[in-house]
Amino acid sequence: MTRLPALAVSTLATAALLTGGTAEAASPPFTASVFRATHNSYSGSVDGAKNSIAYQLDHGVRFVEYDIHDNGYATNHDYGVGHDSPGNAVDHSGGNPASNNLRDWLSVVNTWSAAHPSAAPIVVMLDLKDDLTDNANFAAGNLTAVNQELESVFGSRLLRAQDYPAGSPTVDALRGRVLPLLSGDGGSRSEYKRDVGYHPAVALNGRGQIVEVHDSGSGGLWYWTGTYGTDGRVTWLRHGKYDNGQTPAVALNDNGDLVEVHQSQGATTLWYHVGKLGADGEITWQASHQYDDGVQPTVAFTDATHLREIHKSQNNSQNWDWDGVLAGTAVSWSGNAKTSDARYAKDTAANGTRRVRVWTGADGSTPSNTLRVDTPSVTGDRIRYRQVAFDEFQKGDSAELQQGALFYGAPATESAFITSARQSGKLVRGWDFDSAGDATTPLASYPATNHPYDAWYQNLLTGAVE
Repeated sequence: MTRLPALAVSTLATAALLTGGTAEAASPPFTASVFRATHNSYSGSVDGAKNSIAYQLDHGVRFVEYDIHDNGYATNHDYGVGHDSPGNAVDHSGGNPASNNLRDWLSVVNTWSAAHPSAAPIVVMLDLKDDLTDNANFAAGNLTAVNQELESVFGSRLLRAQDYPAGSPTVDALRGRVLPLLSGDGGSRSEYKRDVGYHPAVALNGRGQIVEVHDSGSGGLWYWTGTYGTDGRVTWLRHGKYDNGQTPAVALNDNGDLVEVHQSQGATTLWYHVGKLGADGEITWQASHQYDDGVQPTVAFTDATHLREIHKSQNNSQNWDWDGVLAGTAVSWSGNAKTSDARYAKDTAANGTRRVRVWTGADGSTPSNTLRVDTPSVTGDRIRYRQVAFDEFQKGDSAELQQGALFYGAPATESAFITSARQSGKLVRGWDFDSAGDATTPLASYPATNHPYDAWYQNLLTGAVE
């Protein structure tokens, strides 16, 4: 049986000896290392011979895979672990959780990591078996909910993708940390890295709270909320769908009250919503109400409770306006008249020294309708989920998923892809790694097997980092 891959694992340690160091003192770069990994880790001995999650970690596994589904999220307030469906091919024995709830399975890793702070970094991969982009908001289990669950379970042990150290961190520098990784549904992985839309509009209040609204181009109205940081960057907090329509605009006061206006999809009626922005970034939306006919509506607060709305006639270029008074969960409109005033610049908002502009445009390989944001400190940031998790690039994925990716993945039989990615300094997962014949030189960073205790696997992984 060939041992070349195992020798490749320890090349750096050998180099340390030749230069006067010791294998124990040499901490290899994270991306140059190889770790034991399991495929469908939750299936234990139901599928393969892996035993429980804790047993796997005790025996050197540093890459754990959970397949997750959003079935029943609204009821369980959690994702379900399982292969084809929640509970499918799940091994609940040996100390594994009795439930299929993802939080319970993440907690097993967290408990083990807390008890082994010197262990090599553990990657927890969530294989998204369902499309999460059709989950309308946080409560329905969108990707913000994934972020929140990861952060709440792992706390300070979590190494967020956005905090990954620059350069080439060593394994020792990352010991005791847990790295989350998204795999599976390609649409969800793409949306995690960027969002797309049309006709974005933004509002900013004196507390640095931000609300952005846009239409999908096919009838949906969506929002993002965020905060304006001391570094001049926007951190986006919550995302969701709130109605159907097009060309929305929004106004926001310092109390977190907001008024949104939009045109109906494919028609010229104008509608408004009242909403309340919570401390967590979520918006409580009231029902929509028609207030006029027209196109391209814009709106702004003139003080804490008074508003002015300006839109264009559906018949010509004439602008019309309304005065509004916000009272509770409704606006009282009056004074409708022609105006020579321009409509508000709904894509730009300013408050004191803070300025925000939203727009659409490609960012590298992303689509031309990628949502972007400018402030005086940054230009062209993507409007997107906080990058808590890493996003896996798989063989056959689009160029936008490859852009900036640290983790790559492919079936273990895709030797050319694995070898090329490893030579490019990437962390590479080869799944269904169930034969010594799947070995490459260099070996995949994470040879994800169903049989981690077989002699052939142990021999190949001699020198794997623990």
